[in-house]
Amino acid sequence: MKIKLYHYVHCPFCIRVRMALGFFQLPYESIVLPYDDEKTPVELTGKKMLPIAVIDGTASNESLDIISLLDKNDRLKLSVTLYNNTFLELNALLNKWGEQVHSLAMPYWIWTPEFTPASRHYFQSKKEIKRGPFKDLVLRRAFFEEKLQNDLEILKKELRPFYQSDKMTIYDILIASHLWGLYVVPEFQFTDELHSYLQKVKTLCHFDYHKDFWC
Repeated sequence: MKIKLYHYVHCPFCIRVRMALGFFQLPYESIVLPYDDEKTPVELTGKKMLPIAVIDGTASNESLDIISLLDKNDRLKLSVTLYNNTFLELNALLNKWGEQVHSLAMPYWIWTPEFTPASRHYFQSKKEIKRGPFKDLVLRRAFFEEKLQNDLEILKKELRPFYQSDKMTIYDILIASHLWGLYVVPEFQFTDELHSYLQKVKTLCHFDYHKDFWC
C-alpha cells in the first residue's frame, strides 16, 4: 500500500489520520501544505479540505473514510463503533469542545513553524471572520478554559482507562486528536489523569506531533 498524506500539522482531523497511520504502523509520505495553498487540494479532490490521503493513486479527504480504508482488519473496531449512539453522543461532545479548543489554540498555532507569514495572514483572516480578533480570544482565555474544563470532567468519568473500554478504539483517537492542539497553549493544563490518558494514546499510536513541522 503506497500512501501520501497531505495535511496540516495543527488540524485535529489530520491528526486523526496521523494517529491511525501510527497505530497501524503504516509508512507514508508526509506532505504538510501551507494553509494558503488552495490549488493543491482542489486539484486532488475538488475542494480545499484536508486531510487528503492518496492511497495507491486514489485520493480521499474524509478522515473517517481514510481510516476505514487503512483499517483492513478492523483493529479499531470501526465496523461496530462508528455511527452508533455512542459515536453520535461523542461526536456532539467533540463539536462542543471544538469551539473552546479552537478559540484557545488558534492564536498560538499560527506562531508554530508550520506557518509562513503569508499562510499565517491567510489563516488568521479566515478564522477571525467567525471568531473575532485573535487578540480578543487570548484575553478571553479564562472564559473558554472554564467551559472546556467543565466538559472534560464528563470525559474523565468515561475513561476505563480508555473511552468506555479497557482497550483503545477509534473513539480514543477522535478524542486525543481534538484535544492535542491544547498542548501548544502555554497556560493550559490538563489534569494528571487526562494527560496520562492522552500520553497512552500517543504511545499506542507512535505519534509525534512535532515531527512534521520539519518536513
